[in-house]
Amino acid sequence: MTTTVDYYELLECERTADAGTLKSAYRKLAMRYHPDKNAGCRDSEARFKAVSEAYEVLKDPQKRAAYDRYGHAAFQQAGGGGGGQGQDFGAFSDIFESVFGEFMGGQRGGGGRQPGRRGADLRFDMEIGLDEAFHGVARTITVDVAAACDSCHGSGARPGTSVKACQHCGGHGKVRAQQGFFVVERACPVCGGTGEMIADPCPDCRGEGRIERTKTLEVNVPPGVDEGTRIRLSGEGEAGPRGAPPGDLYVFLHVKRHALFERDGTTLFARAPVSFTTAALGGTLHIPGLDGTTHDIRIPPGIQSGKQLRQRGAGMPVLQGRGAGDLVIQVEVETPTRLSVRQRELLELFRETETGDECPASQGFFAKIKKAVAG
Repeated sequence: MTTTVDYYELLECERTADAGTLKSAYRKLAMRYHPDKNAGCRDSEARFKAVSEAYEVLKDPQKRAAYDRYGHAAFQQAGGGGGGQGQDFGAFSDIFESVFGEFMGGQRGGGGRQPGRRGADLRFDMEIGLDEAFHGVARTITVDVAAACDSCHGSGARPGTSVKACQHCGGHGKVRAQQGFFVVERACPVCGGTGEMIADPCPDCRGEGRIERTKTLEVNVPPGVDEGTRIRLSGEGEAGPRGAPPGDLYVFLHVKRHALFERDGTTLFARAPVSFTTAALGGTLHIPGLDGTTHDIRIPPGIQSGKQLRQRGAGMPVLQGRGAGDLVIQVEVETPTRLSVRQRELLELFRETETGDECPASQGFFAKIKKAVAG
């Protein structure tokens, strides 16, 4: 098998095949002709090299365009399109990485130092009042974090010295090893995956590039937040080791119970006891709102205990939006327990004038009892 055979024929694909079709075809053929599955068969070994070379060219859009236009001649002066010694596992390992890359720690870089791992995210729990959740509030907090070292500016090297590429992995931060049928990639055991070596560590951070520090931050809580609302402060988490990007700080809000109001989303609830005379004759409730104004809630005559009265737009503001929810007042009719002599006399006079029509629910209830007994 020579490289003069058409690459598309080697992969058993049409020239119009997309990248996914080419990858699938290569994967099937590589599994079929791999030397580990055909020990001692030179024809299978040669076929495996050929299909690997073909896929190495056709998977690259630029190389594929050149091949489609000029054929094999496009690579004769440039040293080939991926064949030769040391390339047997090149394309197959790319397939392996595309399937298992995340499990093995991410895809391989294109050369040079690998970016350091990002700093850890942090959590801070903050308690606020319902009125602060209504209006919004600015709070100052202090957190202990691993911050970038000022002496070495996060590099981990003593000031005046430099960081060198790891000789074991060539600065890639990862090494590869063939294990039978697979090519396994893992973090470099010498540099820990950073791709760098520090000959003279910074004395302040001992080469870590970060030190523990207390940081003071301002948190702006917008109006309308609720229990469990999360505020993200980008880049305020732990600094990454040796100059890697920092993590984020997440502030979780906890809203304290209010003496008067309960909350459900943007709706505020309150229970209001009213005297039985107000319930009978009607009146007005004066409810102080979280917005600083007093809301006058009209009570219609004859209202019953448990009845809810709604004030539109007097509830919690919509988070990062317009408008507000409602204020709902649940009426609780209170029966008097302390009566003066005069009040008792007046109630006795009222009872003497009762016909039963004043309380239709009670009249209906006792009528049902009489009917049940008679039956």
